[in-house]
Amino acid sequence: MSWELDQSLEIDFVLEAVNKALKHYQPIIMNSDQGSHFTSSQYTDLLKEKDVKISMDGKGRALDNIITERLWRTIKYEEVYLKDYDSPRIARNEISNFLEFYNHERPHQSLGYKTPAALFTV
Repeated sequence: MSWELDQSLEIDFVLEAVNKALKHYQPIIMNSDQGSHFTSSQYTDLLKEKDVKISMDGKGRALDNIITERLWRTIKYEEVYLKDYDSPRIARNEISNFLEFYNHERPHQSLGYKTPAALFTV
């Protein structure tokens, strides 16, 4: 769908990121943890307004959203931990390049050695 990078999870940033994502694709359901930004009325009202169902993991239950947790692990171990970014702008560019590779070139065993882009259609 979309991704954003910032030094905080202030509600305005979260809402902007969600709005950008919804311009590309409108999911049936949006899953998150129970962070204060995701439980705020601003966030939940935005999703309700767009007819997106809200799903929240149980407190302290990262395994409720194992696919997303696995993605974050991959980003960290195959990109972020291997580099020493000189600035947030460079980090954003390098992570963007990695996600482009991850979604369009890197075959995934769990997807029958296809890429996410090959299987995801809007």
